[in-house]
Amino acid sequence: MKAKLLALIGFGFMLPAYGQQCKKEMTMDFVDNVKVALADSGHIDLNSLQWTRKPAKCEIKDDTIRITTAPKTDLWQRTYYHFQNDNAPVLQMKTREKFFSFVVKTDFTESHHRFDQCGIVMYLDSENWLKGSVEYENEKFQHLGSVATNKGYSDWATTAIPADVKTMWYRFSRREDDYCIECSTDGEKFSQMRICHMYAGADEISFGIYACSPEESSFTAVFSDMRITECAWKAHDGQQPD
Repeated sequence: MKAKLLALIGFGFMLPAYGQQCKKEMTMDFVDNVKVALADSGHIDLNSLQWTRKPAKCEIKDDTIRITTAPKTDLWQRTYYHFQNDNAPVLQMKTREKFFSFVVKTDFTESHHRFDQCGIVMYLDSENWLKGSVEYENEKFQHLGSVATNKGYSDWATTAIPADVKTMWYRFSRREDDYCIECSTDGEKFSQMRICHMYAGADEISFGIYACSPEESSFTAVFSDMRITECAWKAHDGQQPD
């Protein structure tokens, strides 16, 4: 009995050490894509990105990604439409960095059916995500907009732009658990689309690109000129925090 008791006591002392070792190994296995990119002048290794869901077809060549969508693919949760769509292909990188910006150029020349779309995304899980994109509407106009989904409910903020716009740059910026999406037609001058708080976006996040076709359609979206920079969304220079 005494030998068994001593063995149990020894095992009890080993558990905390084992837990610390596991935690250390998990930390060592984590690759922070933002940190790696910043150390390489902002360059993103496209082959290091990970799919949440794969598309109908994808090609990664040089610094360009081509994603071909499948019909009936979408991201939306509950609000207004009262359905939950969660099957759009998403290609992302991971980070624990709290301050940075991500820039990408999108080309949606082939979009041709209502709601065909492509853009940037921060997909954390089915009920917590953020996206910015251009959605095709008809031959006259399309929707430039963003969706923030917190705790299972999506909202959609949009503005109409001419249908002949076929490329758009986006800049996604993080300041802790607050986020900013901007857009640009030339990759130089960016305009704010949305500032929002993401309840599930305080620690490790995944972010990147997506494309989908919610109705009976398919098209190929082209992503290029992807890079990571120091946070371009500067701290507010007016009223101080409470």
